[in-house]
Amino acid sequence: MIVAGVGSRRGVTAEEVCAAVRGALARHDVKLSEISLMATPAMKGSEAGILKAALDLGLLLVMVPQAQLEAAGARAATRSERVVALMGLPSVAEASALAVAGRRSTLIGPRFVLGPVTCALAREAQTGGEGA
Repeated sequence: MIVAGVGSRRGVTAEEVCAAVRGALARHDVKLSEISLMATPAMKGSEAGILKAALDLGLLLVMVPQAQLEAAGARAATRSERVVALMGLPSVAEASALAVAGRRSTLIGPRFVLGPVTCALAREAQTGGEGA
């Protein structure tokens, strides 16, 4: 499972969000069909651009509670002092992706920034079982 975590400034458009997600996919050589879910902080639940982007991309959107973001934030690869001041997290996109992908998930790479939107991709930890 791969999760696309999204962070943004207020009032972003669906086009801006979709462009950032597609940019992250291209940077990390991941296909949209490989993405299982899109994740964003629960406080972004009223952002119409994020909601519409998830629909446009055909992804289920998961709203991540602050406590889960904070727990996952310790595993973020990048740090924005602005985001730390606003949200108490080093990277909203990375924390969102990691929180939804699971406790042992890892980032595929650092967040991708395009204008007012960031997108990070996290992969669920592989289980130790044989065969798949």
